This record gives sequence, structure tokens and C-alpha cells, in this order.
Amino acid sequence: MSAPFESYRAEFPVLGEQLYLNHAGVAPTSLRVASAVKGWMDDLVNHGILHERGWEAHCEHVRRLAARIIGASPEEVAFVRNTSHGLGLVAEGLDWKPGDEVAVATGIEYPSNVYPWLHLKDRGVAVREIAAPDGGVTPEAVSAALTPRTRLVAVSSVQFASGHRTDLDALGLLCERAGVLLCVDGIQSVGCIPVDVKKSRVHFLSADSHKWMLGISGIGLLYVAKDVLPRVRPVLVGWRSTTDAWNFHRSHFELRQDAAKFEEGSAAYPGIYALGAALELLLEVGMDAIGARIGDRVARLDAGLRDLGCDVGPGPEARAGILTFLPPGVPVRALSAYLSAKKVIHSVRRGRIRLSPHFYTTDEELDRLVALVRAYQPG
Repeated sequence: MSAPFESYRAEFPVLGEQLYLNHAGVAPTSLRVASAVKGWMDDLVNHGILHERGWEAHCEHVRRLAARIIGASPEEVAFVRNTSHGLGLVAEGLDWKPGDEVAVATGIEYPSNVYPWLHLKDRGVAVREIAAPDGGVTPEAVSAALTPRTRLVAVSSVQFASGHRTDLDALGLLCERAGVLLCVDGIQSVGCIPVDVKKSRVHFLSADSHKWMLGISGIGLLYVAKDVLPRVRPVLVGWRSTTDAWNFHRSHFELRQDAAKFEEGSAAYPGIYALGAALELLLEVGMDAIGARIGDRVARLDAGLRDLGCDVGPGPEARAGILTFLPPGVPVRALSAYLSAKKVIHSVRRGRIRLSPHFYTTDEELDRLVALVRAYQPG
């Protein structure tokens, strides 16, 4: 493992006691994230709101970092509680008409990217199924699902269960040509692989920080493309949604023109400080380097597990940071329990063991996982 990657392991004390292969679930966070949150708390404890203007300035700094990591402008980024919150703001905020359709692969998507669209039924909006027999959404399958009534395609950038990476560039071009909005659940890609919402022609992207971004639960980002911002009505509004937010001496209801109109009330300072520290770490390492490194980690796992005769997926052409496998002749739940007892942090999704290393995962850790699978003997 090269020195630049090695040096970041000290930021994550959990790596000293666990083999952490569950960044697609809940990732550990870093000492610098904890320090950022503690720094804000200490300021509040010792000085009250004396430095509130500094907190606000820091929030805008974090907004710029969030925009940078997805290739957006700060005016297109809002802070949200989680991925579901962001997707819900999009689903509830668009001006739907009875008969409109949303194309979604409900059979494979995480519930956060299904329920907001199903919830539109009482507004006359229908969900049209995207076929995904192989665990991933392809441009061809989306094209087949589109009708003249389709207004939006909702898709995960990477499928949580199978690990299949969506070709967002191809899908974005398809949607642009069809005049259809593209909404992305980006939680399994932001922080894992390079993301460029402009290059991919994405209109909306939501992701929270407790997975690949190495942040904490309760804070995330919502991207809304500048050209569609006027079309999304804030579901909730408050003092911060307006153009004269800090003037409390008059009522002047004029909504902001940027994505911050979706932030109706007081800022979640601890979460935003945590997000900022997490993003600074990722950008310091570099998303190109992180994406390449994670790809190398997954390839090493793939090779080792295939040598044991495991059924491994997805293939190299359709994966990001997730690898799933089925061991030959071994009950999955029993093997999972064995790995957990050995402090291997992983998940089981739809009957397969799911592994998701990050850039700091070492060769030795990956080889240890393979050795544990090899050594396991069903009781």
C-alpha cells in the first residue's frame, strides 16, 4: 500500500480492531470529523452564539466543497438530512399532472428511491417499471420503459444490493434526447468514484454522508440543476428560504432563487461541520485516486474469491465499490455469522454477502478476508 493511502489509516481508529468492508452500509468516520464537530460544540459551550457569523461562513465553505465533489456550482446544492429527504423534496416539489409517469426499477432499487414516487399515486402519477433482470439499470431498459407520458427517470448511480453501476453518461444523454428529467440516488457513488453531474446531464442528485463520504448520519446534499430549480416548489418554507432571511423585523416572503430555498430553518451545524471535514479528507486524497484505488481493492477481492470457486459479481465493466459473492456449498447466513465473529464488518443483501472496501483498505486485509472464507467449515 502506497504511503499516501497508508497515512490516512491513522484517521480511522476502528481499523485497528475491525476488518471494515461495509462502506456501502454505514462507514466509520474519522478523527478529523470528530474534531470538527467537537470544535463547534466547544465554541457553543464556551461562547454561545458569539461566533454565529463564522458558523454561517463555514457552512458556505462546506457547500462549495459539496458542489466540488459532484461537479456542480454551490448555488445548486442544498443541505438535507439524508438521501430520502432530498429525493422526497424532488418528488413532492415538481408540478405533476394526472397521467404523468416516473420510470423506476422498483424491483431492485433501495426503498428510498421507490417510496417517494409511489407516494405520488394520489396526485395521478404512475410508476412505470424499468426491467432489471440482471440487477442493474441499463440505458436500453430505460429506453424501453419510456412513454410519451414519462416525465422523470429515477435511478441509483450504483445499486445497493448487486453493486451494479449505472452508466449515467449514457442514461443522461438518453433522457436529454427524450426530454425527461433524470433523478439520481447518489449515495453509493459520491465519495467512492468520481461524479460529474454536468457531464452526466443529471437534473437531481441526493446523497447523505454516512457511507462512502465517511461522514455521519443526519446530513447530506441535494443537487438541483440550475435550469430546473424554478420548477421545484419547496415543500416546506421558513425564514431561511427567503431572500432577506436574516431580517427578522419584517415579513418579506420572496423565495431564494438558488437551492438554499429548500433549507427552511436553522442550520444543522454539527452535521455540516462533520460533512465539511469528511469532504476535505476525500478531496485531499483526490476522487480520481480514490476511485482507482477502490477499483483495485475490489479487483483483488474478486480474484481471490473466484479462486475459491465463489460466484462473484458484478463484472468489472459494471461495478464501482461493491462486490457480492456466494460461497460454494456454504450457507450464506452461517458464513456471515462466522465473519462477524472474526470482526469482519460486511452486509448480506438479497441472499449474497456484500463487501465494500475503501481507499485505505490494505492488501493484507483483503487477503485475510479471502483466507477466512477459505478456512470456514460449516458446523
